[in-house]
Amino acid sequence: MAEEEKVIVTNRAAFHEYHILDKYEAGVALTGTEVKSVRAGQIQLKESYVAVRDGEAWLFNAHISHYSHGNRLNHDPVRTRKLLLHRREIERLDEAATTKGMTLVVTRVYLKGGRVKFEIGVARGKKLYDKRETEMRRTLERETRAQLKERAKE
Repeated sequence: MAEEEKVIVTNRAAFHEYHILDKYEAGVALTGTEVKSVRAGQIQLKESYVAVRDGEAWLFNAHISHYSHGNRLNHDPVRTRKLLLHRREIERLDEAATTKGMTLVVTRVYLKGGRVKFEIGVARGKKLYDKRETEMRRTLERETRAQLKERAKE
């Protein structure tokens, strides 16, 4: 039986800014109030990134809001969080990040088997014309769907 995944948040900005070439699944070391906030969807990935330091993967600039009932035990919203990956995966990510123009970004956060998981994408930055091309393709698809809908009504 496949484990059910419940997507909490997707980093749409990452898909707009980058070409995602490869994806990895990582666990993350969180405190109790952070887990409760993430489960409530109180996480923002807009300017977050992943880096490998001293053989460990770290998540920077991810904003997890304070938990409403957390009182004095609440966490720092933008603290650096450790990502849990196998050593070989960390080595591959480090190798990919050191190659020219590659970045490691979080593409989505989801629950899998009751645990919070982060999907890390190895990404290459898009040029302005790539972004325009993607936007043009989306517009064409939207217009095509609208026309098909109109024909179906007739």
